[in-house]
Amino acid sequence: MVLGTTSGAGKSWLTTALCRYYSNLGLKVAPFKAQNMSNNARVVSGPDGGLGEIGSAQYFQALAARAEPEVRMNPLLLKPEADTHSQVVLMGQVSAELTAMPWRGRSEKVWPQIATALDALRAENDVVVIEGAGSPAEINLHASDIVNMRVARHANARCLLVTDIDRGGAFAHLYGTWALLPEDERALIHGFVLNKFRGDASLLAPAPQMLQDLTGVPTVATIPMQWRHGLPEEDGVFDDRSTAAGAVHTTVAVVAYPRISNLDEFQPLKNVPGVRLLWVRSPADLGGLKPTDWVVLPGSKATAADLAWLRTQGLDQAIAHHAGQGGTVLGVCGGLQMLGEALIDTAGIDGNAPGLGLLPLVTTFEVAKTVQRTQAQFGAVLGAWAALAGVPVMGYEIHHGQTAQHPAMAAKGDVAREVIPGIAWQNPAGNVLGVYLHGLLEDPAALQALFGRVGAAPVPTLDAVFDGLAHMAEASFAPGALRTLIAPDAFAA
Repeated sequence: MVLGTTSGAGKSWLTTALCRYYSNLGLKVAPFKAQNMSNNARVVSGPDGGLGEIGSAQYFQALAARAEPEVRMNPLLLKPEADTHSQVVLMGQVSAELTAMPWRGRSEKVWPQIATALDALRAENDVVVIEGAGSPAEINLHASDIVNMRVARHANARCLLVTDIDRGGAFAHLYGTWALLPEDERALIHGFVLNKFRGDASLLAPAPQMLQDLTGVPTVATIPMQWRHGLPEEDGVFDDRSTAAGAVHTTVAVVAYPRISNLDEFQPLKNVPGVRLLWVRSPADLGGLKPTDWVVLPGSKATAADLAWLRTQGLDQAIAHHAGQGGTVLGVCGGLQMLGEALIDTAGIDGNAPGLGLLPLVTTFEVAKTVQRTQAQFGAVLGAWAALAGVPVMGYEIHHGQTAQHPAMAAKGDVAREVIPGIAWQNPAGNVLGVYLHGLLEDPAALQALFGRVGAAPVPTLDAVFDGLAHMAEASFAPGALRTLIAPDAFAA
């Protein structure tokens, strides 16, 4: 199990790396995280042949493990809709009962299904790599814990405790976390990991030995800082320092509103030579864009609220100005809904709001949630998006709203061009495109169509990214440490 002294310490990254490392040894591997709080979600296999949602981190960890992603790998997903409210997804499905329940009361309600999912994965695999959440030593949360040490105790997991040494105070974080744990839980900590290290590792001495003298726990790895490891960040937007190298030919400006969701789908753009990914929070961030540069409205877990925030910042006018100058605009899911004329919510799902008016569409929110994998093919696409014409694409949909042509505007001759039935529309000028399809910019065919250039460097594949992570982990750990973390009989075959 991979635990962290804080959020952002590197748990998701290291879990992914270990999934690929153990898979490369020929073992059958699965990831697991009991509870994830994230608006980055993927559509995966559910019980009885259905589909459900899990956190994107566990989706990528499953791919790294060469396993089919499924809901048991993240049985509880919390999707924040406001600072004090989250939609609760249990075993891939939205639970209205749990969503309405005070969060401290959920633990005993959901623990049986969490334990059952973990036990099943343990029975079916040689190795399960478990990820914790936040810190395992938060004394106000320990009694209701269902994601850290309760899981570790249930599985008798060998635990690593990871800290972000770049923040400073790493040894204090490690010791303090260890010291706050009860004695039986301390015994499960088998190694400390220093992550995001920059400098001469020899200068760390004598701190690792002093820490071991105090705790009995060795520091088993010092992992170098990596700006371009190729995975999306679990807890925030990507650092600008990870921008792809090379002369920039296209800036993709993604509006980072407060309830942004599925931002991980833009990670591949960081790996495309000549593309700069820019996070936008004010009109000034859009200054200097060329018409060929993109403005992207991504998904949102609270579309009406994020649309109100966008207007408060003055970004509505800046986006309209870019579009009015023939600039390229893309809306994905919630971003598509914002591009229309109106959001209508009679079911109390998200909220009513006027749209940005860049597409003659109207969205009606419904109680039923669309959660599905999607294969489609673009029809006749014009203008700035013409390269997508005829391109077959794969992705996924997660949305409550249903979008259609605005009837009154159609009567006046203002009709959106439906380039994929029920999924994608563009304006008559061709510079504004709205899609319900998440994952469009992860699809190799779409990336090739939009950014393919003769002689350009290839975009790294996910497999190459996973293998790079595994190699980095293996090189950073003490010899033999990773093998001693798993049961000896895993190699019996």
